[in-house]
Amino acid sequence: MRKSLAVLGATLLAAVASVVVAVPSTSAAPSATGLHISGRDIVEANGQKFIMRGISHEHVWFPSQTSSFANIKAQGANTVRVVLGSGKRWGPSNDVANVVAQCKRNRLICVLEVHDTTGYGQDGAAATLDQAVSYWIGQKNNLVGQENYVVINIGNEPIGNNNPGQWTTATANAVRRMRANGFQHLLMVDAPNWGQDQDHVMRDTAQTVWNADSQHNTVFSVHMYAVYNTAASITSYFDAFKNKGLPLVVGEFGWHFAASEVDDQTLMAQAVARGIGYLGWSWAGNNDARLDMTNNFNPNQLTTWGKRIINGPNGIKATGKEATIYSHR
Repeated sequence: MRKSLAVLGATLLAAVASVVVAVPSTSAAPSATGLHISGRDIVEANGQKFIMRGISHEHVWFPSQTSSFANIKAQGANTVRVVLGSGKRWGPSNDVANVVAQCKRNRLICVLEVHDTTGYGQDGAAATLDQAVSYWIGQKNNLVGQENYVVINIGNEPIGNNNPGQWTTATANAVRRMRANGFQHLLMVDAPNWGQDQDHVMRDTAQTVWNADSQHNTVFSVHMYAVYNTAASITSYFDAFKNKGLPLVVGEFGWHFAASEVDDQTLMAQAVARGIGYLGWSWAGNNDARLDMTNNFNPNQLTTWGKRIINGPNGIKATGKEATIYSHR
């Protein structure tokens, strides 16, 4: 299923304590090309800061819904996060070239992710990050040369709640293997604990993964659901990455409508104030109003969640700015 609310509901609620650590600058390596990290920011090849304001699209389960790219763009998004399958559990998605073309046609930055890794170690059907890297290697011909337009999100929520500590080595090895195979793209790595990092493994060991990237061109992605149901839990997590000097985005989040769900209003306000990108889950396909932004992919039927993230304070229409690469083509 697309997104397991049962897993999200089972996640322990915990405020995330900030960690103040002095670390070296995270300026981009000279070899970085296209979208890359400068300091804590994502920047384009021309040095212009790019702040993701985007929406996830469940492409692997709804491959015929290609109109979603244009519809997502029409909401003011500058980024679409596209769900792909490696073939281990879903897919394989062999239409990557067409997906990238759809993103470019609609002037969107394309975050491509392998969803099969979701909850590895807890979900027996999940793929490893190493298997996800093998998928990317198989798609290399469709991705090389697209560094201005494509971010590779190596694997969605790659570790569950069982032994989340394995995330550090697995993620560092995945990043090294991507670079060894010639990928120069901006890489995105999701946190363990189904993306929520409640045990703070990513927060506390992100520097190890950063150091594993020979290009220093990796952005860390936290998914904010039930663990982040207070303002303090959100701000302390953001503060931790600020104090570490490492780049962060909110790669997924949903709608707060009950005390046990994410405080989306604080999340968006803080992201805007701090220049942090966010990608909402998702355009459609969950059959749950907390997660679907539209009814049955219809852009004229926004749900309450869709109205909040798209038209609300600090939402996508108010804060999204198109990537400058599309102004110079």
